[in-house]
Amino acid sequence: MTVDIFQSITRAGCDERAFVLAAVGIASEISFDGLKYSLAVELGDATAALNHLIPYESERQVGQGQLIKPLPAPRVHGGVWIGAAAYGAVLVGIALAISNGLWPADAFERGLLDAGKVQSGQWWRAWTALTLHWDAAHLVANLGAGIWFGTLAARQLGSGSTWLLVVTGAATANLFDALFGPVSYRSAGASTAVFTALGLMAAHSWRSRFHLPQRWALRWAPLVAGVVLLGWFGSAGEGTDLVAHALGFMVGGALGITAAVPTVDGLLNRIPQWLTGLAAGASLAIAWACALA
Repeated sequence: MTVDIFQSITRAGCDERAFVLAAVGIASEISFDGLKYSLAVELGDATAALNHLIPYESERQVGQGQLIKPLPAPRVHGGVWIGAAAYGAVLVGIALAISNGLWPADAFERGLLDAGKVQSGQWWRAWTALTLHWDAAHLVANLGAGIWFGTLAARQLGSGSTWLLVVTGAATANLFDALFGPVSYRSAGASTAVFTALGLMAAHSWRSRFHLPQRWALRWAPLVAGVVLLGWFGSAGEGTDLVAHALGFMVGGALGITAAVPTVDGLLNRIPQWLTGLAAGASLAIAWACALA
């Protein structure tokens, strides 16, 4: 990944500083966006490059451009495996409980996303349906994709915050789908949560670094990559629920943008991750309690 460290309205200014960096073994490249020229180096070389250019600028006393501070290293949360393990345990545990007769025989029907019953007041189905799957292949696919996207999102937002936002966002998408869809609509599976996690990750990465100096391609890359993955994975397979996947991605994107707002980000960072993770699990537990009551 490259980062811009100098900008100038003339190419000569960038050429001159590129020569200075080349003399100390730092590779660089020059680009033009139609308005200004930019000198970029690898992110790992940015600090060293500025350390050489700052004294050089002082000695010249005549500026031809502007130095740019290197991009800060993105914050990475630890313990992301905890949320992924909990996600897998919930999906597998509920599948085993139903298939082995540990829950009522009609538990699947009670938890299924049935639009007619949601419209009649059974809101909890928006949550319970996220934990149900039609067969083993359906379960395995959502386990793999959910752990993948959920783990990547958790590195940005923290494990607990991520899964609370994913569960809440996916359930919201399910509610919207059921309330405004045909009465005959029926659905089950964690795929809506999978694409909520994808939208959350892509939008949060885009919004949290949008204000930093970078080329337009790098600026928009997270959102573009998210949409590409949505189209790739979200439309694969026979009988794929495209609307649910798209809704999950859009709700996740809205939550990701909101979570990147400095005040919201600060609030999420002050709440212990174990507490937000517990809240995510509690919302599912309450929904299943309503379904089985």
